Amino acid sequence: MATVRALASYPIKGCARVVVDRVELTPTGPPHDRLFAVVGPEGQTVWQGEAPLLAVVRGRVLEEGAKLELSAPGADDLVLDVAVDGQVRPVDVEKWPGTGVDQGDEAAEWLSGVIGRPARLVREPARASRARDGVDPTALLVVSLSSLDGLNARIAAKGAEPVPLERFRPNIVIDGWPEPHTEDRVGRMTVGGAEIGFGELAIRCAVTLVDQSAGVRVGPEPLRTLADYRREPDGVSFGLKATVLTPGEVAVGDEVTVTEWR
Repeated sequence: MATVRALASYPIKGCARVVVDRVELTPTGPPHDRLFAVVGPEGQTVWQGEAPLLAVVRGRVLEEGAKLELSAPGADDLVLDVAVDGQVRPVDVEKWPGTGVDQGDEAAEWLSGVIGRPARLVREPARASRARDGVDPTALLVVSLSSLDGLNARIAAKGAEPVPLERFRPNIVIDGWPEPHTEDRVGRMTVGGAEIGFGELAIRCAVTLVDQSAGVRVGPEPLRTLADYRREPDGVSFGLKATVLTPGEVAVGDEVTVTEWR
């Protein structure tokens, strides 16, 4: 029987995960998942490929979204009042409508000091806009442990060190599927009280080369090995980007049942 092994959300896009025991999935994924982003002076997304220390910046949403706590090794924690409708600035953030709500100078100074480059924190202005006709085809990232085991066996055969699951930044981790990459073939499945469906294969980038616990780039794995057997027209794939077909609660240990195969 396949079950949910782990759940996580990423309140700040490109930053550290927040592990949870249960989550109420919405049409746009876990509440507050990737609700905030780090951008540069011109509004461009700052990502781990150029600023790997983002991996150790953790954001925790408090008081039902009214506050955001920022923490990182070697820095004092900072708790912000979340600006929902404050200063809007042009930004280039994937899936956003071209603008973000700036979270103020204090947050910008804190972030810039931690990652060592000018940065500002912005909030998505209209979360619901991610869903087209009520559906966000990439609301979730799903990865199975069997896929990781298969990848690490190939990496080990090259004499390299295995990579941890955290490199792939999944929202839902599934245990119990015997075959690697079973998630690729899922059309629809029930997970706890929710139903999710295939959106697209997850194309992987240089973020997978960053040690998520230390905030340093260590490569070349896993991209080197994925290139041997997971090539797609637009890169290498690992995991499933899924859409939430029926919102509901999902908890660690919940059963996963595939109802339709691709």
